[in-house]
Amino acid sequence: MRAKRNSNWRGKLHEIIYEADTPSGKLFDVILLIAILASIVFVMLESMNSFNDRYYSFLNISEWIITILFTIEYVLRIISVNKPLKYVTSFYGIIDLLSTIPKYLSLIFVGTSALATLRALRLLRVFRILKLGRYLGASNHLTNAIKASKPKIIVFLFAVLISATIFGAVMYLVEGEENGFTNIPKSVYWCIVTLTTVGFGDIAPQTPLGQFIASILMILGYGIIAVPTGIVSAEYTRATNDKEKISDQDIDQKIQPKKEISTNTQSCANCMAEQHLDDAKYCRKCGYYLHL
Repeated sequence: MRAKRNSNWRGKLHEIIYEADTPSGKLFDVILLIAILASIVFVMLESMNSFNDRYYSFLNISEWIITILFTIEYVLRIISVNKPLKYVTSFYGIIDLLSTIPKYLSLIFVGTSALATLRALRLLRVFRILKLGRYLGASNHLTNAIKASKPKIIVFLFAVLISATIFGAVMYLVEGEENGFTNIPKSVYWCIVTLTTVGFGDIAPQTPLGQFIASILMILGYGIIAVPTGIVSAEYTRATNDKEKISDQDIDQKIQPKKEISTNTQSCANCMAEQHLDDAKYCRKCGYYLHL
């Protein structure tokens, strides 16, 4: 009986902490996100000396309260799973630990409390809470397009680097040290800043010929910015068209299109696997009973 009660207690705790489909789980996640946002705001305000000097006690107490809450949450997450080490070494487990320890480290090392901004990484949980994972397919297409464009982009960047070196050497000869172009590396730096249309203004050509060359570089800069975007866009469009062609072939062959599979935030207490079907009763990986 005791073992059953313990199992039910851990199951309920796991349902609240790891899942977002139940009212208690949604409430827990909303409170957690608010606490994370509040903590990030407090750390940012603490970096402002004028604000920190005036409200130091409030900020310090608030940070300790949030840190203690995160510590309790971290311990409860370990308790509610069957394999604690699997959670501790997981991606979210490492983030949870890194977002908890900065305040404790500040007791030993001065200035480490600013590391609490790592808590912003915990906002990644919003993808699970709002079920945004299904929309990551588009990001995968973009990633594949960038990978396919890598050889072309590398060649393009290499050509830009050679051009910047040549123009930098020319500007060094045209302007000279008296106008701020004291050496070729610094001239190359100016050329890169001009090509990227950043324009810091720390170095500027003074001679008519130098200003003419700078004008050419500024115009080229707009084209240089557009070329990588066009390469990636072309690969993305090509991949999209290929996918549409495959879909058209399936229709022609009277193949029924696959229905969109609906998943939930149900998390396995044994192996921590997610993305189970709405009507799933057992884990899709280890077969462990899911708490419904």
